Amino acid sequence: MENINPIINKVASSDLITLDLEVFYPSGETVVFDLKNFLFKGLVLKEKDFREALKIFDWSQYRNKNVAICCSADAIVPMWAFMLVAVNLNGVARYYRFGTESELIADLLFQALKKIDPEEYRDKKLLVKGCGDKEVAASVYVEVARILLPVVSSLMYGEACSNVPLWKNRKG
Repeated sequence: MENINPIINKVASSDLITLDLEVFYPSGETVVFDLKNFLFKGLVLKEKDFREALKIFDWSQYRNKNVAICCSADAIVPMWAFMLVAVNLNGVARYYRFGTESELIADLLFQALKKIDPEEYRDKKLLVKGCGDKEVAASVYVEVARILLPVVSSLMYGEACSNVPLWKNRKG
C-alpha cells in the first residue's frame, strides 16, 4: 500500500488574520432625504413654501435612521436649505449628513474604523476580506490600509485561499 500524505489546510494553520469590513457596517436603516421633492416645478426652492412644507412634514419616519440629505434635481439650492433639513432631523435621526446614501455609509464605516486599536494587529499578517454581501467603498479600504500599514507585518486583499499581496514589511 502506498504511503498517503495527509491533506493539510495551510490557510487554517497560518497566522493570517482576516479583517472583514462588513462587521463595521452601520446598524440601522439608511435612507435618503431628497430636497427635489420640495422644489417648485422641480427647479426652484421657494423659501416660504419650503419652510411651511418642512413644518408640516412627518419627521418621525426618520426616527433612529441614518439619513443622507441631498438634492437629486439639477437645481441651485441654497446651503441654508440643507442646514434647515438638518435642524429638523436633529434629535430624530440616528445620524445624518449631506451626500448620497453611499457616502453616508462610507462615513459611518469611517467612524467605526476609528474604534480599531492598531496595536491588536502589530506584526500580524493581515488579510482584508474582499468579497461580501454589502458594498464597501474603495475609500474605506484605503482608510483601513492607512490605519494599519504602520503596524502590520504584511497586508493582503481578497480571500485566504486566493489573495493579492499588497505590502510586506522587510525589517532589518
